[in-house]
Amino acid sequence: MSKILKIAFQGEPGANSHIAISEAYPTAEAMPCPTFEDALSAISSGEADLGMIPIENSVAGRVADIHHLLPGSGLYIIGEWFLPIRHQLMALKGTRLADIKTVESHVQALGQCRRYIRQLGIRPIVAGDTAGSARDVSERGDKSVAAIASRLAADIYGLDILAEDIEDEAHNTTRFVVLAREAQWAEQNSGPLVTSFVFRVRNLPAALYKALGGFATNGVNMTKLESYMVDGNFFATQFYADVDGHPEDKGLAFALEELKFFSRELRIVGVYPAHPFRATFSETRD
Repeated sequence: MSKILKIAFQGEPGANSHIAISEAYPTAEAMPCPTFEDALSAISSGEADLGMIPIENSVAGRVADIHHLLPGSGLYIIGEWFLPIRHQLMALKGTRLADIKTVESHVQALGQCRRYIRQLGIRPIVAGDTAGSARDVSERGDKSVAAIASRLAADIYGLDILAEDIEDEAHNTTRFVVLAREAQWAEQNSGPLVTSFVFRVRNLPAALYKALGGFATNGVNMTKLESYMVDGNFFATQFYADVDGHPEDKGLAFALEELKFFSRELRIVGVYPAHPFRATFSETRD
């Protein structure tokens, strides 16, 4: 009998991360964790086998905590998952839209439904996560308070959905990464691949320009580049990047070698299959 995977996520049952787990790993056990730190710690300690962690959203941008925490976690990316986000406005059973005075949810969910909230004329209140706000509304028993969360959360916490799919943008999609304790590089030439890495350039004039030049000259497509401070130092910047390909591909191998020459630190954090969602969009050209 095969072991059932336990996959950690930040949030409460019914969160979008929970939905991503159920889609990507239908037979796995989802393990809710109060914070991202708790989820990463559960993976590191072996309490969980994997983690499903949101890293960026097509409307709200990056999930800042993860870019800060991932490099120091010692964990590796072994896969990715894209989840279309559909937000529902929910409240206690029997509540009418006219009864609602405030709405609670995660800050990103509130931002993704900004136009609808303004249209209703209700006050947004930031909560820890979407599903947690649904649970709070269910337990509080106040019909003047609504939550923005998933349809699954409404089912779990016994709430009525007052308005469906209230996100401002139809393309609203969150990208998740699957984290593991050990690196599991996808095989070269096994299909479209993504390589993710973190690096710090040397403190030299034009170091970043020189470090990244190898990707252009070797025809490597860089799909993501994020920067953030290290240890609160305004002058110590670390970068996170995603590129197409495998580190043993000739062009990417040369580009990484050039990057390493101009960098103080370079660590590959994952080589994994590109999710099929990537093939559904492309750069439009004039």
